Amino acid sequence: MKLVHALVLAVPAFACAVAHAGGIDELHAFVEGAKNGRATFKQTVQARNARVPQSSSGTFAFARPGKFRWSYEKPYEQLVVGDGAKVWVYDKDLNQVIVRQLDAALGATPAALLAGDNALERNFTLVDGGSADGLAWVEATPKAAESTFTKVRIGFRGALPRAMELTDAFGQTTRLAFDAFERNVTLPADLFRFTPPPGADVVSAPSAPR
Repeated sequence: MKLVHALVLAVPAFACAVAHAGGIDELHAFVEGAKNGRATFKQTVQARNARVPQSSSGTFAFARPGKFRWSYEKPYEQLVVGDGAKVWVYDKDLNQVIVRQLDAALGATPAALLAGDNALERNFTLVDGGSADGLAWVEATPKAAESTFTKVRIGFRGALPRAMELTDAFGQTTRLAFDAFERNVTLPADLFRFTPPPGADVVSAPSAPR
């Protein structure tokens, strides 16, 4: 399209305590223990019939509840900002901004799993996904039948998300690998604010599926 101080001091012991936890426990530990965070990411999108996946990379930051920033930097620039009230999607090449209300846009989406509150079971059915590649996985299925994604898998290590796999209704698979993940850090206040650039075409989108 497009988580204080006491917790930081306790990170080594906290990480050891969840090292052998299941995916659901890791997810809850992340939501409860990371009030904000930032990371870099690499993304690949594999369409059902495409031979070569599309790759991109950028940075991600969030602050609970409901504030987040996905910045795609390569190979094209796109910005997704949730300011706590609205979600702004800015395509630099098109000089276009799409905006919708946050409560409608967040809902049962991957952003809700990373930047939402701790009421995860309200919007998702969570199932432990076992262990693979050194990660504890959790599978999250949106309860809303009209959700954009049919399934989301998140791989955790040390109560931090390291990988995410998303499957949509068209059979397209998006994979994200997170690196340099930091939690409970000082983030600039304007990181989660967005002002449309002069001359940009601003489009108000209808409510997203929940």
